Amino acid sequence: MRWREICGVAFIILVCASANGAQAQSPYGIGRPATAAEIAGWNIDIGRDGSNLPKGSGSVGHGREVFAQQCASCHGEGGEGGLGDRLVGGQGTIGTAKPIRTVGSYWPYAPTLFDYIRRAMPQNAPQSLSDEDVYAVSAYVLNLNGLVGADATLDAKSLAAIKMPNRDKFVGDARPDVK
Repeated sequence: MRWREICGVAFIILVCASANGAQAQSPYGIGRPATAAEIAGWNIDIGRDGSNLPKGSGSVGHGREVFAQQCASCHGEGGEGGLGDRLVGGQGTIGTAKPIRTVGSYWPYAPTLFDYIRRAMPQNAPQSLSDEDVYAVSAYVLNLNGLVGADATLDAKSLAAIKMPNRDKFVGDARPDVK
Protein backbone atom coordinates (compact mmCIF):
# COMPACT_ATOMS: atom_id res chain seq x y z
CA MET A 1 0.00 0.00 0.00
CA ARG A 2 2.78 2.38 0.84
CA TRP A 3 4.35 1.74 -2.59
CA ARG A 4 1.10 2.76 -4.34
CA GLU A 5 0.95 6.03 -2.39
CA ILE A 6 4.54 6.88 -3.29
CA CYS A 7 3.92 6.12 -6.97
CA GLY A 8 0.65 8.07 -6.91
CA VAL A 9 2.32 11.13 -5.40
CA ALA A 10 5.20 10.88 -7.89
CA PHE A 11 2.70 10.60 -10.75
CA ILE A 12 0.78 13.66 -9.56
CA ILE A 13 4.04 15.64 -9.26
CA LEU A 14 5.02 14.67 -12.82
CA VAL A 15 1.60 15.60 -14.19
CA CYS A 16 1.67 18.99 -12.42
CA ALA A 17 5.23 19.70 -13.58
CA SER A 18 4.43 18.90 -17.19
CA ALA A 19 1.23 20.98 -17.05
CA ASN A 20 3.16 23.97 -15.68
CA GLY A 21 5.81 23.54 -18.38
CA ALA A 22 3.14 23.50 -21.05
CA GLN A 23 1.55 26.65 -19.66
CA ALA A 24 4.87 28.49 -19.56
CA GLN A 25 5.57 27.66 -23.19
CA SER A 26 2.13 28.53 -24.54
CA PRO A 27 1.26 32.11 -25.54
CA TYR A 28 -1.11 34.10 -23.38
CA GLY A 29 -3.37 34.78 -26.30
CA ILE A 30 -3.19 38.55 -25.92
CA GLY A 31 -1.16 41.22 -27.66
CA ARG A 32 0.83 41.01 -30.87
CA PRO A 33 4.33 41.84 -32.03
CA ALA A 34 4.91 45.54 -32.67
CA THR A 35 5.03 46.59 -36.30
CA ALA A 36 8.05 48.34 -37.79
CA ALA A 37 6.01 51.57 -38.04
CA GLU A 38 5.08 51.38 -34.34
CA ILE A 39 8.70 50.82 -33.34
CA ALA A 40 9.81 53.71 -35.55
CA GLY A 41 7.26 55.96 -33.84
CA TRP A 42 8.91 55.32 -30.48
CA ASN A 43 12.49 55.37 -31.78
CA ILE A 44 12.97 59.11 -31.38
CA ASP A 45 16.19 59.24 -29.39
CA ILE A 46 18.93 61.55 -30.61
CA GLY A 47 22.60 60.69 -30.17
CA ARG A 48 24.98 63.22 -28.69
CA ASP A 49 26.68 63.35 -32.09
CA GLY A 50 23.40 64.31 -33.74
CA SER A 51 22.61 60.84 -35.05
CA ASN A 52 18.89 60.37 -35.66
CA LEU A 53 18.14 64.10 -35.85
CA PRO A 54 15.16 64.56 -38.17
CA LYS A 55 14.93 66.62 -41.33
CA GLY A 56 13.83 70.19 -40.99
CA SER A 57 15.20 73.42 -39.56
CA GLY A 58 14.29 76.31 -37.30
CA SER A 59 15.45 79.89 -36.86
CA VAL A 60 16.16 81.91 -33.74
CA GLY A 61 13.37 84.31 -34.71
CA HIS A 62 10.77 81.55 -34.98
CA GLY A 63 12.13 80.03 -31.78
CA ARG A 64 11.55 83.34 -29.96
CA GLU A 65 7.87 83.17 -30.96
CA VAL A 66 7.42 79.51 -29.98
CA PHE A 67 9.30 80.08 -26.71
CA ALA A 68 7.02 83.01 -25.81
CA GLN A 69 3.92 80.90 -26.48
CA GLN A 70 5.01 77.53 -25.09
CA CYS A 71 7.96 77.95 -22.73
CA ALA A 72 8.10 81.39 -21.11
CA SER A 73 5.32 80.72 -18.60
CA CYS A 74 7.61 78.20 -16.85
CA HIS A 75 11.15 79.22 -17.87
CA GLY A 76 10.71 83.02 -17.84
CA GLU A 77 10.62 85.45 -20.75
CA GLY A 78 14.39 85.27 -21.27
CA GLY A 79 15.03 81.76 -19.96
CA GLU A 80 15.94 83.08 -16.50
CA GLY A 81 13.80 80.45 -14.77
CA GLY A 82 10.60 80.50 -12.81
CA LEU A 83 8.44 77.46 -12.25
CA GLY A 84 10.79 75.66 -14.63
CA ASP A 85 14.56 75.50 -14.61
CA ARG A 86 16.82 78.36 -15.54
CA LEU A 87 18.07 77.87 -19.10
CA VAL A 88 20.43 80.81 -19.55
CA GLY A 89 23.65 82.05 -17.97
CA GLY A 90 25.93 80.39 -15.49
CA GLN A 91 28.97 80.20 -17.76
CA GLY A 92 32.10 79.86 -15.64
CA THR A 93 30.25 78.76 -12.49
CA ILE A 94 30.43 74.99 -12.84
CA GLY A 95 33.76 74.73 -11.00
CA THR A 96 32.66 77.08 -8.20
CA ALA A 97 31.00 76.38 -4.87
CA LYS A 98 27.64 77.51 -6.30
CA PRO A 99 27.40 76.23 -9.85
CA ILE A 100 24.54 77.44 -12.02
CA ARG A 101 23.60 74.54 -14.29
CA THR A 102 22.01 75.80 -17.48
CA VAL A 103 22.01 74.77 -21.11
CA GLY A 104 24.91 77.13 -21.81
CA SER A 105 27.01 76.31 -18.77
CA TYR A 106 26.44 72.63 -18.10
CA TRP A 107 25.09 70.70 -21.08
CA PRO A 108 27.90 69.00 -23.01
CA TYR A 109 26.14 68.38 -26.35
CA ALA A 110 23.71 70.56 -28.33
CA PRO A 111 21.77 67.66 -29.95
CA THR A 112 20.66 66.51 -26.50
CA LEU A 113 18.85 69.84 -26.14
CA PHE A 114 16.77 68.99 -29.21
CA ASP A 115 16.17 65.48 -27.82
CA TYR A 116 15.00 66.76 -24.44
CA ILE A 117 12.74 69.48 -25.82
CA ARG A 118 11.14 67.09 -28.30
CA ARG A 119 10.52 64.37 -25.70
CA ALA A 120 9.50 66.39 -22.65
CA MET A 121 8.39 69.91 -23.55
CA PRO A 122 6.14 71.68 -23.07
CA GLN A 123 5.51 69.92 -19.80
CA ASN A 124 1.73 70.02 -20.20
CA ALA A 125 1.88 68.59 -23.74
CA PRO A 126 5.13 66.67 -24.35
CA GLN A 127 5.95 65.70 -27.94
CA SER A 128 3.41 68.21 -29.26
CA LEU A 129 5.93 70.52 -30.97
CA SER A 130 6.83 69.92 -34.60
CA ASP A 131 10.45 69.14 -35.46
CA GLU A 132 10.73 72.64 -36.96
CA ASP A 133 9.48 74.18 -33.71
CA VAL A 134 11.96 72.10 -31.70
CA TYR A 135 14.84 73.20 -33.95
CA ALA A 136 13.65 76.80 -33.54
CA VAL A 137 13.36 76.66 -29.73
CA SER A 138 16.78 74.96 -29.57
CA ALA A 139 18.22 77.77 -31.70
CA TYR A 140 16.60 80.42 -29.49
CA VAL A 141 17.87 78.88 -26.23
CA LEU A 142 21.36 78.49 -27.70
CA ASN A 143 21.18 82.12 -28.87
CA LEU A 144 20.17 83.30 -25.39
CA ASN A 145 23.32 81.55 -24.14
CA GLY A 146 25.49 83.28 -26.75
CA LEU A 147 26.26 80.05 -28.60
CA VAL A 148 24.65 80.93 -31.95
CA GLY A 149 23.92 84.26 -33.60
CA ALA A 150 20.54 86.00 -33.71
CA ASP A 151 20.26 85.19 -37.42
CA ALA A 152 21.07 81.48 -37.02
CA THR A 153 18.94 78.72 -38.50
CA LEU A 154 19.64 75.23 -37.17
CA ASP A 155 19.21 71.90 -38.87
CA ALA A 156 20.67 68.45 -38.16
CA LYS A 157 24.13 69.30 -39.49
CA SER A 158 24.52 72.73 -37.89
CA LEU A 159 23.10 71.64 -34.52
CA ALA A 160 25.47 68.68 -34.32
CA ALA A 161 28.41 70.97 -35.16
CA ILE A 162 27.90 73.26 -32.14
CA LYS A 163 30.62 72.79 -29.54
CA MET A 164 29.14 73.42 -26.11
CA PRO A 165 31.37 75.21 -23.56
CA ASN A 166 31.23 72.33 -21.06
CA ARG A 167 31.77 69.51 -23.56
CA ASP A 168 35.28 68.60 -22.41
CA LYS A 169 34.59 68.96 -18.68
CA PHE A 170 32.72 65.68 -18.20
CA VAL A 171 34.61 62.63 -16.97
CA GLY A 172 34.04 59.39 -18.81
CA ASP A 173 32.83 56.24 -17.10
CA ALA A 174 35.69 53.76 -17.05
CA ARG A 175 33.55 50.73 -16.15
CA PRO A 176 33.95 48.10 -18.88
CA ASP A 177 30.21 47.49 -19.15
CA VAL A 178 29.37 51.16 -19.81
CA LYS A 179 29.55 52.46 -23.35
